[in-house]
Amino acid sequence: MRKPENKIVSREDFPKIREKLKKEGKKIVLCHGVFDLVHQGHLEHFADAKKQGDILVVSVTAAKYVNKGPGRPYFNDAERLNFIANLEIVDYVLLSEAVTVHDIVRAVQPDIYAKGKEYAVAKNDLTGNIGSEEAIVREYGGEVYYTEGKVFSSTKLLNNFFSALPENVVDYANKLKKKYGDDVLSQIRDNIEAFKKKKVLVVGDVIFDEYSFVNIQGVTMKDGSLSTFFEEKERYAGGSLAIARHLSEFVGKVTLCSMIGTEPGYMDFIKESMDGVHLDIIEDEEFVTPVKHRYVKSNKQRQEYDKLFSVNTLMRRHDIRHHDYSIFYDKLKKMIPKYDVVIIGDFGHGLIDQRARDIIQEKSKFLALNVQTNSANMGMNLITKYDRADAFVVDERELKMAFGQHLAGKDKLLEKLIKQMSTNVGWVTVGAMGAIGMRPSAKQKALCPALTLEVTDTVGAGDAFFALASMCAEADIPVDMATLVANVAAALKTNVIGNKDYVHKVDLLKFLSTILNV
Repeated sequence: MRKPENKIVSREDFPKIREKLKKEGKKIVLCHGVFDLVHQGHLEHFADAKKQGDILVVSVTAAKYVNKGPGRPYFNDAERLNFIANLEIVDYVLLSEAVTVHDIVRAVQPDIYAKGKEYAVAKNDLTGNIGSEEAIVREYGGEVYYTEGKVFSSTKLLNNFFSALPENVVDYANKLKKKYGDDVLSQIRDNIEAFKKKKVLVVGDVIFDEYSFVNIQGVTMKDGSLSTFFEEKERYAGGSLAIARHLSEFVGKVTLCSMIGTEPGYMDFIKESMDGVHLDIIEDEEFVTPVKHRYVKSNKQRQEYDKLFSVNTLMRRHDIRHHDYSIFYDKLKKMIPKYDVVIIGDFGHGLIDQRARDIIQEKSKFLALNVQTNSANMGMNLITKYDRADAFVVDERELKMAFGQHLAGKDKLLEKLIKQMSTNVGWVTVGAMGAIGMRPSAKQKALCPALTLEVTDTVGAGDAFFALASMCAEADIPVDMATLVANVAAALKTNVIGNKDYVHKVDLLKFLSTILNV
């Protein structure tokens, strides 16, 4: 019998082992999973799988490719490999370093690929990969076998007994299941899948987020200023670009309408970054493309980032007042009536003036607003400059500034803003506390806690929340469900530096599954 440490082999080395086993006439069975917490269900799964052949190979998804949400897996790669290797029934253990198991299947070429019986129903596979996995298995002459036995859940055990989720998140999930039934995830998933029927127009400021990563060397001797060592620079698609990217995997068609300057390379960057988004962007040599350049102290091994300062390139207010927006107005008039949902990302950087607001409010079938306050427009870009919306998202500061009432309660101010804007549903995000959603006409209110406090970068989290909240509002999804969906999007975004990546539908569904598995 091999020692546990000798069972763990690399994907690259396994083909040699496979050839030897094949010559010996051995039948190879492959099982694959995260195996974050080995339990009775796994033991029964392995036992049934082993009966179908002679050699049991188990592959374990590497932590960086586990899309069950922030904080997962609970145990690291080495721990999970060792758990499995110490099981007598297992012959070999491999680490799967990819989102899919395709490379492992090709390396192992199993005679039998064993999956739990829950995967026999394709709808239960949130990743949608089971079909392609089966095809590769059959390509090498193998077949798929669904094991019997009671289905347990590592996620459910971790959520309830290992404090893998904050207690208030577990309470929120339990309330949803009590209210809507144990199939609440299926209900939410069906609602999200229905977004594919919608055509969405995103209108708003394009922003380039530039990050210069530096290491601090010390303080200069002459003037006492900070001295840093430059490591690298990255550019990300922010502002309305980020909102449109978040929606690209969820809706049937998403189009971005905006305006940029003619600075070299900017349009090329947008085209390269916006796969899945239709672009209708005006290039105007008199317009200044907003660029927010952040200098960041980084420790990439620990994924910790501290922002030192920011340098912004923006259009001056005098130039905004005198700029010719007539082409932009004409586009809005022609485009807006063709779309089911119009989503406005108004960052206050010179794109949307009063005339544009009038056109947007008059012609939109369903209008969702996010009007942001930032250091460049403090006190001058309030949501109350709009007269109406069907849905909106503000943060706590924006809500209080709208009425100049910094000591008033958030609930009362949110209800007041909903009434003033003649809105169906509104949200206020409250940072580490989560978000409050409200639909007074249906007497719906929800306080959904923050789903993770393990944060890489908060930049863009509000845009992710807004994108999904807007679609939930248009679909008339209950506020407590919708607030959870939007909070999941925001939580996923906080684990990405800047707007380097967007919210993927499979990641959102997997994290929802993790939270609701209580």
